[in-house]
Amino acid sequence: MKWLRKALTRNVSVKGPRKSQTVEVPPSERLVYGIYFAIISLMSLTALEITHIIVLHSFSSEVFAGITLVIGTILGAFFGQKA
Repeated sequence: MKWLRKALTRNVSVKGPRKSQTVEVPPSERLVYGIYFAIISLMSLTALEITHIIVLHSFSSEVFAGITLVIGTILGAFFGQKA
C-alpha cells in the first residue's frame, strides 16, 4: 500500500520569502482505493482472458477491450496526479 501512495505523491515547489522549497502532497484516499480496485480488476480480466484462451482456444476481443480500458484508467490517474 505504501508503494502506491508513494508513486501517487506529488512534489510541489512553494516559494517562500527567501527561497523556494519542495512540499510533498499526498494523494487522496479515494484515488488510492480506486487505483487498487483498478489493479485488482486488471488482474481479474487478465486471468479471465487467459482462461478463455486456454479453454475455448480463441481470443476474446471484449475482455481485451476491458483490459485496455483499465490500463488507460490507471495510466491516466498516474499522469494526471503527477501533473
